[in-house]
Amino acid sequence: MPAATATKAPFDEVIALVGAGDTERAEALCSEAVQRDGRDVNMLALHGAVLLKMRRMTDAEQALRRAIALAPSFAKPREDLGQLLLRTGRTQEAATELRHAVRLEPALDQAWFNLGKALAALGHGREADAAFERSFELVPERKALAYASKAHHEGKLDEAERAYRDVLRRNPGNVDALRLLAGIALQARRQDEAERLLRKALALAPDFVAAHVDLAQLLKEQDRIEEAIESLRAALGIEPDNARTHFLLGGTLAPAALTHEAIESYRRALALNPNHAGAWLGLGHTLKTVGNVDEAIHAYHESARLRPNNGEIYWSLANLKTYRFSDAEVAAMEEKIAAGKLSMLSEVNMLFALGKACEDRADYERAWDRYARGNARRREDEWYDPVQTQVLHDSIVDTFDRALLDSHAGGGDPDPAPIFIVGLPRSGSTLLEQILASHSQVEGTAELPYIGRVVNSLHLNRADGVNYPAAVRELGDSNLRDLGREYLRLSLLHRCRGAPRFIDKMPNNFPHIGFIHLILPNARIVDARRHPLDACVSCFRQLFARGQPFTYDLVDIGEYYLQYRKLMDHWHNVLPGKVLTVQYEELVGDFENQVRRLLDYCGLPFEDNCLRFHETERPVRTPSSEQVRRPVNTEAIGRWRHYEKHLDALKEVLQPLL
Repeated sequence: MPAATATKAPFDEVIALVGAGDTERAEALCSEAVQRDGRDVNMLALHGAVLLKMRRMTDAEQALRRAIALAPSFAKPREDLGQLLLRTGRTQEAATELRHAVRLEPALDQAWFNLGKALAALGHGREADAAFERSFELVPERKALAYASKAHHEGKLDEAERAYRDVLRRNPGNVDALRLLAGIALQARRQDEAERLLRKALALAPDFVAAHVDLAQLLKEQDRIEEAIESLRAALGIEPDNARTHFLLGGTLAPAALTHEAIESYRRALALNPNHAGAWLGLGHTLKTVGNVDEAIHAYHESARLRPNNGEIYWSLANLKTYRFSDAEVAAMEEKIAAGKLSMLSEVNMLFALGKACEDRADYERAWDRYARGNARRREDEWYDPVQTQVLHDSIVDTFDRALLDSHAGGGDPDPAPIFIVGLPRSGSTLLEQILASHSQVEGTAELPYIGRVVNSLHLNRADGVNYPAAVRELGDSNLRDLGREYLRLSLLHRCRGAPRFIDKMPNNFPHIGFIHLILPNARIVDARRHPLDACVSCFRQLFARGQPFTYDLVDIGEYYLQYRKLMDHWHNVLPGKVLTVQYEELVGDFENQVRRLLDYCGLPFEDNCLRFHETERPVRTPSSEQVRRPVNTEAIGRWRHYEKHLDALKEVLQPLL
């Protein structure tokens, strides 16, 4: 028993504060109480428990050991110390403390459970099973949850879901079951249900870090970046020294164009865990974005040292475009692929990296072989239906006719801030963005997902099955204005400089030009266009992280290019003068005149900085980030000719344009 008793009022207040998630205030009250009476064992033990919850491991251990020294027969601080030792990898010490705790108080179910984990880690399987069984006897619900979790890990999702729901029927407040059931709902693409379950868990346990993190990842997947950042920062408010959460925050800040904050998050993760390969990789990506190439290469090499079979690292180096692999690196990648032990995704990444390495050596036959093999492997794991694309594009053409567009003239939000750059990927859009972002009145943001998100909002709650684009015919001017405002609201997160104009460089927005015109009639739209063969072959040579499933087969790319041109012809017909087409070959061949033409179309006065775009320091989050940090050149023109003997099928598809 404890040697001294804490005053009940402050003790209860601390418990209430912890329950409400206010660990900072709880810790302050404990600290004040311990300073008043250093022999108050109950408050000392509680102080240690609160510090443990805050992951202040050194301070927590000191407080718990002081409590144990004052009251050696007090089981609770031994249980908490055992948990702390288990978390910090001191497994043998943890087992000793936890054994002591359950001898003193055999009803400590969590201590038995943690003892089982410690013994299992030490290889004492039979003793571990006995400890787990004792925990399950004390709390049968934990046994049911363990059974459900086992089924979940084995991929028996229906069985696991039934088991989690059984737990929740008996105890609707079991936050672990709520979180794990949310994981199954997310795997089944039931995102609304997953969010509801996680928010319920957090309402019951505001300091449930894992639920905050899971919710953040769900929100990020839905492009609700601001909310995702808020959830991760809430998790860090509870556990400020959690390396994984800092890593995840870095990966959420980066696509929000909060690049320097992302770098700080990755660096914080690495300070806490220098062997976090994912944080090194993420740091490399963000350093590349801001132009710190040497540091980026160092970060990639550190990641490769820790995970030598992670192909993404090698493609990231290749994707710098300026990095040259050594002969030893090329041989190592070839050996890894030949061994056949890589994951599919790592093999694909290494094949694309080898394609780039061979291309740099002017070994175009080997380069094509590696690109073709990489694309074929990736195509096995991608779903793309060219017929579905054609049907959607045909319905867009049918819906957005001149009559519809004329009927809403003057509708939408009149803000002229957005400049959209659209087109096929790898067609010069990053160069156009860099030119415009070098202007004092324009901010470059990123490839924003928000036009797609606003479009998808028209699909919600439609029992009649009428979706985009047909649903647009039902919208009035006020609806269109609201949709335009929603897009502008979402884009604010990415507008860090406060410039009056900003660029949205999402190439896949080209099918939505009519919709953009309706909701943002004063927006400017620039079509980045390139020779069909150069554009298509460049897509085939590029491994995209996501969002371009048509790029892994030459025929698919060619047919997609035809669809793109068909839609652009339609927009020029129904919205004459709305879109400015900038041909890449003309841009680099007659640079100043084309830049003046571009600025004039956007309503911007000419500035010399736009001609010196390569001197502009700003984050660039595309494969062309290093290329646009050099003066304009013609190196990329006609690159398809290196591979001409392999392009017969593509040429046949593109024949109407060639």
